Amino acid sequence: MTEPAPETWDASGRYTVAQYFDLVRQGVLQPDDRVELLEGVIVVMSPKNPWHDTAVNCALQALLRAIGNRAAVRCQSTLLLPPGSAPEPDIAVVPGTMGDYVAAHPSTALLVVECADTSLPQDRLSKSRMYAAAGIAEFWIVSRRDDAVEIFRDPDSANAVYRSRRFAGRGEQVALIALPAVDVQVAELLPPSVPRDWRA
Repeated sequence: MTEPAPETWDASGRYTVAQYFDLVRQGVLQPDDRVELLEGVIVVMSPKNPWHDTAVNCALQALLRAIGNRAAVRCQSTLLLPPGSAPEPDIAVVPGTMGDYVAAHPSTALLVVECADTSLPQDRLSKSRMYAAAGIAEFWIVSRRDDAVEIFRDPDSANAVYRSRRFAGRGEQVALIALPAVDVQVAELLPPSVPRDWRA
């Protein structure tokens, strides 16, 4: 006799964080599947390309240099935002040290950074709302299209929006709200300027 399938979504058809990780434990999702849970929906991540990989590494190195041991800087790692989101942001600056997250993923961040080429609409609309709803103080998009960093601040959790949004370009520097002694040069966050049709 066949066992009934486990209940893996709520009445709205959306997964919770716990149900999402149950799918991994059951083998329905594999650990190396390029998916993430966004507001209860399992979403396939955009394919990587040379610009994106370079942007992630530029931003990672810039933040590591600027932050030092004041916080932990995680790259493309899970961030738990219950009840229905478990994104894997390109970079998350989280409180404490790496050792604080050996047994559990972080559930908050001081700063989240996404590097956007083809993913810009999703990052700007869906992810900004998700991070604002979670009360994350600051969200940056390293934008290929704008050759700038788009900075979202002052989250309104109830309405899932950031009240402040501005662009910072090459030649400017940005201070982190949660770490006011930390300044980052925008030019260090962005890959070197190259023609749009450049290919590795």
